[in-house]
Amino acid sequence: MKKIIVLLSIVLLSITGCSVKKLDDKSIEKNIDILLSEKTDITNVNFEGYNYYIPFGLKFLTKDDYNAVLKDRFENKYYLFVDVIAYYHGVENTYKENDDAYYSKKLNYKSGNGYIEINEVGDKYYIEYVFNYARIQALIEKKYLIRVVNNISCILRSIEYNDNVLESLVGDNILSYAEENFSLFEDDKFQDDFMDVVEKYDSGYKIAKDQEKLEFSDE
Repeated sequence: MKKIIVLLSIVLLSITGCSVKKLDDKSIEKNIDILLSEKTDITNVNFEGYNYYIPFGLKFLTKDDYNAVLKDRFENKYYLFVDVIAYYHGVENTYKENDDAYYSKKLNYKSGNGYIEINEVGDKYYIEYVFNYARIQALIEKKYLIRVVNNISCILRSIEYNDNVLESLVGDNILSYAEENFSLFEDDKFQDDFMDVVEKYDSGYKIAKDQEKLEFSDE
């Protein structure tokens, strides 16, 4: 009986992408609350020091130790940065909600903290979503907004860090950083940084070494 229950949970998770609860097709805020409140131990991407879950329908375009570019079946690109140094030092979430943004909210849940800010850029929407010491940026059409925010929520909430591995990496100076310079929650925004990331990865900077292994269904 226990095995049947476990299998049923996996099936429900697969059908909805990353949640066993019904998500709202009109409310960003309701979906964020549902997804970040849920506990998940499912991961399908592993790195040295951390791992996370990529929902069905997304695939890697490029990937290195702390950065990745993913694409969904609608050609939307997700630019991911995992800040293991900010995590290691327990950097405080100092984000202040922006009344001028299309959507802005500081996030605090048991599974982590951060913020989401969405701004109109021409006829598109720029998403900057920071949670659990990682950031995903995307520039998309409005019709994909809720779908993309749902996917980002699933990825960021699933990140798990391995303290023992990170202690070794930082202690051995394998990671290059300045302890006094953390930018994940600074007030100045990331639009310029986002364009740098786009140029770096979309120019074919680095193809994921295991791209063939990490292909996910578009169903």
